[in-house]
Amino acid sequence: MEYLIIVLLIILILLICILLVKVNNNNKNDLAVTEKLGLFQNSLTKEIGDFKYDFSNNLKKDFDALNDRMEQRLILINEKVNTRLDENFEKTNKTFTNVLERLSKIDEAQKKIDSLSTEIVSLQSVLTDKKTRGIFGEVNLNYILTSVFGEKNDRLYEIQYKLPNGYIADSVLHAPEPLGNVCIDSKFPLENYEKMTNKSLSKEERDMATKLFKLDVKKHIEAINSKYIISGTTSNQAILFLPAEAIFAEINAYHPDLLKEAYNKHVWITSPTTLMSTLTTLAMIIKNMERDKYAKVIQTELNKLAIDFSRYKERWDKLSRSIDTVSKDVKDIHVTTDKISKRFESINQVEIPEITYQNKEL
Repeated sequence: MEYLIIVLLIILILLICILLVKVNNNNKNDLAVTEKLGLFQNSLTKEIGDFKYDFSNNLKKDFDALNDRMEQRLILINEKVNTRLDENFEKTNKTFTNVLERLSKIDEAQKKIDSLSTEIVSLQSVLTDKKTRGIFGEVNLNYILTSVFGEKNDRLYEIQYKLPNGYIADSVLHAPEPLGNVCIDSKFPLENYEKMTNKSLSKEERDMATKLFKLDVKKHIEAINSKYIISGTTSNQAILFLPAEAIFAEINAYHPDLLKEAYNKHVWITSPTTLMSTLTTLAMIIKNMERDKYAKVIQTELNKLAIDFSRYKERWDKLSRSIDTVSKDVKDIHVTTDKISKRFESINQVEIPEITYQNKEL
Protein backbone atom coordinates (compact mmCIF):
# COMPACT_ATOMS: atom_id res chain seq x y z
CA MET A 1 0.00 0.00 0.00
CA GLU A 2 2.80 2.40 0.95
CA TYR A 3 4.65 1.76 -2.31
CA LEU A 4 1.53 2.41 -4.34
CA ILE A 5 1.07 5.81 -2.74
CA ILE A 6 4.72 6.69 -3.33
CA VAL A 7 4.37 5.70 -6.98
CA LEU A 8 1.26 7.84 -7.30
CA LEU A 9 3.09 10.80 -5.72
CA ILE A 10 6.02 10.38 -8.09
CA ILE A 11 3.64 10.30 -11.02
CA LEU A 12 1.98 13.41 -9.70
CA ILE A 13 5.36 15.18 -9.36
CA LEU A 14 6.27 14.18 -12.91
CA LEU A 15 3.00 15.55 -14.18
CA ILE A 16 3.65 18.81 -12.34
CA CYS A 17 7.15 19.00 -13.78
CA ILE A 18 5.79 18.41 -17.26
CA LEU A 19 3.27 21.10 -16.64
CA LEU A 20 6.01 23.46 -15.47
CA VAL A 21 8.11 22.74 -18.55
CA LYS A 22 5.13 23.38 -20.71
CA VAL A 23 4.40 26.57 -18.91
CA ASN A 24 8.04 27.65 -19.24
CA ASN A 25 7.91 26.99 -22.97
CA ASN A 26 4.69 28.93 -23.36
CA ASN A 27 5.61 31.78 -21.17
CA LYS A 28 9.32 32.14 -20.43
CA ASN A 29 8.97 35.65 -19.34
CA ASP A 30 6.58 34.91 -16.49
CA LEU A 31 9.07 34.49 -13.62
CA ALA A 32 6.49 34.99 -10.93
CA VAL A 33 4.56 31.95 -12.02
CA THR A 34 7.71 29.90 -12.05
CA GLU A 35 8.61 30.93 -8.53
CA LYS A 36 5.11 30.07 -7.35
CA LEU A 37 5.31 26.70 -8.97
CA GLY A 38 8.64 26.13 -7.28
CA LEU A 39 7.23 27.05 -3.92
CA PHE A 40 4.26 24.78 -4.59
CA GLN A 41 6.60 21.98 -5.52
CA ASN A 42 8.61 22.38 -2.31
CA SER A 43 5.48 22.54 -0.23
CA LEU A 44 4.05 19.47 -1.97
CA THR A 45 7.29 17.58 -1.43
CA LYS A 46 7.26 18.42 2.27
CA GLU A 47 3.64 17.36 2.66
CA ILE A 48 4.37 14.11 0.87
CA GLY A 49 7.28 13.50 3.23
CA ASP A 50 5.16 14.26 6.28
CA PHE A 51 2.40 12.01 4.97
CA LYS A 52 4.90 9.24 4.36
CA TYR A 53 6.29 9.61 7.89
CA ASP A 54 2.86 9.62 9.53
CA PHE A 55 1.70 6.77 7.36
CA SER A 56 4.76 4.71 8.29
CA ASN A 57 4.25 5.40 12.03
CA ASN A 58 0.55 4.54 11.90
CA LEU A 59 1.24 1.45 9.87
CA LYS A 60 3.90 0.35 12.38
CA LYS A 61 1.50 0.93 15.32
CA ASP A 62 -1.21 -1.07 13.53
CA PHE A 63 1.22 -3.90 12.85
CA ASP A 64 2.37 -3.86 16.52
CA ALA A 65 -1.24 -3.93 17.79
CA LEU A 66 -2.09 -6.71 15.32
CA ASN A 67 0.99 -8.64 16.45
CA ASP A 68 -0.05 -8.28 20.12
CA ARG A 69 -3.57 -9.49 19.36
CA MET A 70 -2.21 -12.40 17.37
CA GLU A 71 0.07 -13.37 20.23
CA GLN A 72 -2.80 -13.19 22.73
CA ARG A 73 -5.00 -15.21 20.42
CA LEU A 74 -2.26 -17.80 19.96
CA ILE A 75 -1.79 -18.00 23.74
CA LEU A 76 -5.54 -18.64 24.22
CA ILE A 77 -5.55 -21.22 21.45
CA ASN A 78 -2.52 -22.91 23.00
CA GLU A 79 -4.22 -23.00 26.41
CA LYS A 80 -7.41 -24.47 24.93
CA VAL A 81 -5.42 -27.02 22.97
CA ASN A 82 -3.53 -28.04 26.12
CA THR A 83 -6.81 -28.31 28.05
CA ARG A 84 -8.36 -30.43 25.33
CA LEU A 85 -5.27 -32.60 25.18
CA ASP A 86 -5.36 -33.11 28.95
CA GLU A 87 -9.06 -34.02 28.85
CA ASN A 88 -8.57 -36.38 25.93
CA PHE A 89 -5.58 -37.93 27.64
CA GLU A 90 -7.62 -38.47 30.80
CA LYS A 91 -10.48 -40.02 28.81
CA THR A 92 -8.04 -42.16 26.89
CA ASN A 93 -6.46 -43.27 30.14
CA LYS A 94 -9.87 -44.20 31.58
CA THR A 95 -10.78 -46.03 28.41
CA PHE A 96 -7.51 -47.90 28.47
CA THR A 97 -8.08 -48.81 32.12
CA ASN A 98 -11.59 -50.07 31.32
CA VAL A 99 -10.23 -52.06 28.42
CA LEU A 100 -7.65 -53.66 30.70
CA GLU A 101 -10.35 -54.50 33.26
CA ARG A 102 -12.55 -56.02 30.58
CA LEU A 103 -9.64 -57.96 29.20
CA SER A 104 -8.98 -59.35 32.67
CA LYS A 105 -12.67 -60.30 32.99
CA ILE A 106 -12.57 -61.88 29.55
CA ASP A 107 -9.50 -63.81 30.63
CA GLU A 108 -11.34 -65.03 33.75
CA ALA A 109 -14.37 -65.94 31.65
CA GLN A 110 -12.15 -67.82 29.24
CA LYS A 111 -10.69 -69.78 32.14
CA LYS A 112 -14.21 -70.60 33.35
CA ILE A 113 -15.22 -71.61 29.82
CA ASP A 114 -12.19 -73.88 29.61
CA SER A 115 -13.09 -75.38 32.98
CA LEU A 116 -16.72 -75.78 31.89
CA SER A 117 -15.61 -77.40 28.65
CA THR A 118 -13.57 -79.87 30.66
CA GLU A 119 -16.57 -80.58 32.88
CA ILE A 120 -18.82 -81.01 29.85
CA VAL A 121 -16.36 -83.43 28.32
CA SER A 122 -16.25 -85.35 31.58
CA LEU A 123 -20.07 -85.28 31.76
CA GLN A 124 -20.30 -86.63 28.22
CA SER A 125 -17.89 -89.39 29.12
CA VAL A 126 -20.05 -90.21 32.14
CA LEU A 127 -23.31 -90.23 30.15
CA THR A 128 -21.94 -92.71 27.61
CA ASP A 129 -22.51 -95.50 30.15
CA LYS A 130 -26.15 -96.69 30.46
CA LYS A 131 -25.92 -97.41 34.17
CA THR A 132 -24.43 -94.00 34.86
CA ARG A 133 -27.18 -92.36 32.78
CA GLY A 134 -29.76 -94.20 34.86
CA ILE A 135 -28.20 -92.93 38.08
CA PHE A 136 -28.12 -89.40 36.63
CA GLY A 137 -31.85 -89.58 35.83
CA GLU A 138 -32.72 -90.91 39.31
CA VAL A 139 -30.70 -88.17 41.02
CA ASN A 140 -32.38 -85.51 38.88
CA LEU A 141 -35.81 -86.96 39.69
CA ASN A 142 -35.07 -87.05 43.43
CA TYR A 143 -33.90 -83.44 43.32
CA ILE A 144 -37.18 -82.33 41.70
CA LEU A 145 -39.31 -84.26 44.21
CA THR A 146 -37.31 -82.83 47.12
CA SER A 147 -37.60 -79.29 45.75
CA VAL A 148 -41.39 -79.53 45.47
CA PHE A 149 -42.41 -81.65 48.49
CA GLY A 150 -39.40 -81.38 50.80
CA GLU A 151 -37.01 -84.05 52.00
CA LYS A 152 -38.28 -87.42 53.29
CA ASN A 153 -41.94 -86.55 52.90
CA ASP A 154 -43.17 -90.16 52.80
CA ARG A 155 -46.76 -89.02 53.09
CA LEU A 156 -46.57 -87.58 49.54
CA TYR A 157 -43.83 -89.55 47.78
CA GLU A 158 -41.36 -92.40 48.23
CA ILE A 159 -38.10 -93.26 46.48
CA GLN A 160 -37.33 -96.75 45.13
CA TYR A 161 -40.85 -97.94 45.84
CA LYS A 162 -41.35 -101.72 45.66
CA LEU A 163 -44.62 -102.86 44.09
CA PRO A 164 -46.51 -106.10 44.84
CA ASN A 165 -45.39 -107.56 41.48
CA GLY A 166 -41.75 -107.30 42.60
CA TYR A 167 -40.71 -104.38 40.39
CA ILE A 168 -39.17 -101.27 41.94
CA ALA A 169 -40.19 -97.86 40.61
CA ASP A 170 -37.77 -94.95 40.86
CA SER A 171 -40.43 -93.11 42.86
CA VAL A 172 -44.14 -93.12 43.56
CA LEU A 173 -46.52 -90.24 44.28
CA HIS A 174 -49.17 -90.79 46.94
CA ALA A 175 -51.76 -88.59 45.25
CA PRO A 176 -55.28 -88.21 46.68
CA GLU A 177 -58.16 -90.26 45.31
CA PRO A 178 -59.31 -90.87 42.67
CA LEU A 179 -55.77 -90.58 41.27
CA GLY A 180 -54.06 -92.81 43.85
CA ASN A 181 -50.43 -93.95 43.67
CA VAL A 182 -48.63 -92.75 40.52
CA CYS A 183 -45.34 -94.42 39.62
CA ILE A 184 -42.51 -92.40 38.04
CA ASP A 185 -39.63 -94.05 36.21
CA SER A 186 -36.60 -92.30 34.69
CA LYS A 187 -35.39 -93.22 31.19
CA PHE A 188 -32.53 -91.67 29.17
CA PRO A 189 -32.38 -92.78 25.47
CA LEU A 190 -29.26 -90.80 24.60
CA GLU A 191 -27.08 -92.83 22.21
CA ASN A 192 -29.40 -93.02 19.20
CA TYR A 193 -30.62 -89.46 19.85
CA GLU A 194 -27.06 -88.16 19.51
CA LYS A 195 -26.56 -90.07 16.26
CA MET A 196 -29.94 -88.88 14.98
CA THR A 197 -29.06 -85.22 15.54
CA ASN A 198 -25.41 -85.45 14.43
CA LYS A 199 -25.21 -83.50 11.16
CA SER A 200 -21.75 -84.88 10.39
CA LEU A 201 -23.23 -88.32 9.77
CA SER A 202 -24.81 -89.31 6.50
CA LYS A 203 -28.57 -89.18 5.95
CA GLU A 204 -28.82 -92.99 5.91
CA GLU A 205 -27.06 -93.24 9.28
CA ARG A 206 -29.26 -90.56 10.79
CA ASP A 207 -32.42 -92.21 9.47
CA MET A 208 -31.35 -95.52 10.96
CA ALA A 209 -30.62 -93.79 14.29
CA THR A 210 -34.10 -92.19 14.18
CA LYS A 211 -35.75 -95.60 13.81
CA LEU A 212 -33.68 -97.02 16.67
CA PHE A 213 -34.49 -93.98 18.82
CA LYS A 214 -38.22 -94.52 18.29
CA LEU A 215 -37.84 -98.20 19.16
CA ASP A 216 -36.02 -97.27 22.39
CA VAL A 217 -38.79 -94.87 23.45
CA LYS A 218 -41.54 -97.38 22.59
CA LYS A 219 -39.76 -100.07 24.66
CA HIS A 220 -39.59 -97.70 27.63
CA ILE A 221 -43.30 -96.86 27.28
CA GLU A 222 -44.25 -100.53 27.08
CA ALA A 223 -42.05 -101.42 30.08
CA ILE A 224 -43.57 -98.68 32.26
CA ASN A 225 -47.10 -99.72 31.26
CA SER A 226 -46.52 -103.37 32.07
CA LYS A 227 -44.51 -102.93 35.28
CA TYR A 228 -45.85 -99.84 37.04
CA ILE A 229 -49.59 -99.81 36.29
CA ILE A 230 -51.33 -102.36 38.54
CA SER A 231 -55.10 -102.40 38.83
CA GLY A 232 -56.28 -101.86 42.39
CA THR A 233 -52.78 -100.94 43.61
CA THR A 234 -51.62 -98.00 41.55
CA SER A 235 -53.25 -95.41 39.38
CA ASN A 236 -54.18 -96.35 35.83
CA GLN A 237 -51.51 -93.87 34.71
CA ALA A 238 -47.71 -93.64 35.06
CA ILE A 239 -45.04 -91.07 34.27
CA LEU A 240 -41.95 -91.51 32.07
CA PHE A 241 -39.33 -88.96 33.13
CA LEU A 242 -36.77 -87.80 30.53
CA PRO A 243 -33.93 -85.92 32.31
CA ALA A 244 -33.04 -84.04 29.09
CA GLU A 245 -35.17 -81.17 27.77
CA ALA A 246 -33.73 -81.61 24.25
CA ILE A 247 -35.01 -85.19 23.95
CA PHE A 248 -38.43 -84.17 25.27
CA ALA A 249 -38.59 -81.30 22.76
CA GLU A 250 -37.53 -83.63 19.93
CA ILE A 251 -40.35 -86.06 20.69
CA ASN A 252 -43.01 -83.36 20.99
CA ALA A 253 -41.88 -81.52 17.86
CA TYR A 254 -41.12 -84.31 15.38
CA HIS A 255 -42.53 -87.60 16.68
CA PRO A 256 -46.29 -87.36 17.33
CA ASP A 257 -46.59 -91.12 16.87
CA LEU A 258 -44.59 -91.61 20.08
CA LEU A 259 -46.95 -89.29 21.93
CA LYS A 260 -49.93 -91.24 20.60
CA GLU A 261 -48.31 -94.50 21.69
CA ALA A 262 -47.73 -93.12 25.19
CA TYR A 263 -51.33 -91.86 25.38
CA ASN A 264 -52.70 -95.26 24.44
CA LYS A 265 -50.50 -96.92 27.06
CA HIS A 266 -51.52 -94.35 29.77
CA VAL A 267 -47.94 -93.17 30.10
CA TRP A 268 -47.23 -89.44 30.33
CA ILE A 269 -43.83 -88.27 29.02
CA THR A 270 -42.30 -85.44 31.04
CA SER A 271 -39.08 -83.41 31.19
CA PRO A 272 -37.53 -81.68 34.24
CA THR A 273 -39.52 -78.51 33.51
CA THR A 274 -42.88 -80.16 32.84
CA LEU A 275 -42.49 -82.57 35.77
CA MET A 276 -41.69 -79.66 38.07
CA SER A 277 -44.83 -77.80 36.97
CA THR A 278 -46.97 -80.96 37.26
CA LEU A 279 -45.75 -81.73 40.78
CA THR A 280 -46.20 -78.09 41.84
CA THR A 281 -49.81 -78.17 40.64
CA LEU A 282 -50.37 -81.48 42.43
CA ALA A 283 -48.88 -80.04 45.64
CA MET A 284 -51.31 -77.10 45.48
CA ILE A 285 -54.24 -79.47 44.94
CA ILE A 286 -53.21 -81.60 47.93
CA LYS A 287 -52.79 -78.50 50.07
CA ASN A 288 -56.26 -77.24 49.14
CA MET A 289 -57.77 -80.65 49.85
CA GLU A 290 -56.07 -80.74 53.26
CA ARG A 291 -57.39 -77.25 53.97
CA ASP A 292 -60.92 -78.30 53.01
CA LYS A 293 -60.66 -81.41 55.21
CA TYR A 294 -59.52 -79.41 58.21
CA ALA A 295 -62.20 -76.82 57.51
CA LYS A 296 -64.85 -79.54 57.84
CA VAL A 297 -63.25 -80.74 61.08
CA ILE A 298 -63.23 -77.19 62.42
CA GLN A 299 -66.89 -76.75 61.45
CA THR A 300 -67.83 -79.97 63.24
CA GLU A 301 -65.96 -78.94 66.37
CA LEU A 302 -67.59 -75.52 66.28
CA ASN A 303 -71.05 -77.17 66.12
CA LYS A 304 -70.15 -79.31 69.14
CA LEU A 305 -68.87 -76.25 70.95
CA ALA A 306 -72.14 -74.43 70.19
CA ILE A 307 -74.13 -77.29 71.76
CA ASP A 308 -71.93 -77.27 74.87
CA PHE A 309 -72.22 -73.50 75.13
CA SER A 310 -76.04 -73.76 74.92
CA ARG A 311 -75.99 -76.25 77.81
CA TYR A 312 -73.68 -74.00 79.74
CA LYS A 313 -76.01 -71.05 79.24
CA GLU A 314 -79.04 -73.08 80.36
CA ARG A 315 -77.28 -74.25 83.51
CA TRP A 316 -75.93 -70.78 84.22
CA ASP A 317 -79.47 -69.33 83.96
CA LYS A 318 -80.70 -72.00 86.38
CA LEU A 319 -77.87 -71.24 88.80
CA SER A 320 -78.56 -67.53 88.46
CA ARG A 321 -82.21 -68.07 89.39
CA SER A 322 -81.14 -70.16 92.39
CA ILE A 323 -78.69 -67.44 93.40
CA ASP A 324 -81.46 -64.85 93.11
CA THR A 325 -83.76 -66.96 95.33
CA VAL A 326 -81.02 -67.46 97.93
CA SER A 327 -80.22 -63.75 97.78
CA LYS A 328 -83.90 -62.90 98.45
CA ASP A 329 -84.01 -65.32 101.39
CA VAL A 330 -80.80 -63.79 102.73
CA LYS A 331 -82.36 -60.34 102.52
CA ASP A 332 -85.49 -61.55 104.36
CA ILE A 333 -83.36 -63.18 107.03
CA HIS A 334 -81.37 -59.99 107.30
CA VAL A 335 -84.58 -57.97 107.81
CA THR A 336 -85.81 -60.38 110.46
CA THR A 337 -82.44 -60.24 112.17
CA ASP A 338 -82.62 -56.46 112.25
CA LYS A 339 -86.09 -56.57 113.81
CA ILE A 340 -84.98 -59.02 116.45
CA SER A 341 -81.88 -56.94 117.20
CA LYS A 342 -83.98 -53.81 117.57
CA ARG A 343 -86.41 -55.62 119.86
CA PHE A 344 -83.54 -56.72 122.07
CA GLU A 345 -82.21 -53.20 122.17
CA SER A 346 -85.60 -51.79 123.16
CA ILE A 347 -85.95 -54.41 125.88
CA ASN A 348 -82.54 -53.58 127.22
CA GLN A 349 -83.39 -49.91 127.34
CA VAL A 350 -86.58 -50.40 129.49
CA GLU A 351 -86.06 -49.19 133.25
CA ILE A 352 -87.64 -51.38 135.93
CA PRO A 353 -88.80 -49.27 139.11
CA GLU A 354 -87.33 -50.27 142.44
CA ILE A 355 -89.90 -51.91 144.85
CA THR A 356 -89.46 -51.29 148.62
CA TYR A 357 -91.12 -53.49 151.27
CA GLN A 358 -92.11 -52.10 154.75
CA ASN A 359 -92.79 -54.12 157.90
CA LYS A 360 -96.37 -53.91 158.91
CA GLU A 361 -97.97 -55.34 161.91
CA LEU A 362 -100.77 -57.66 161.24
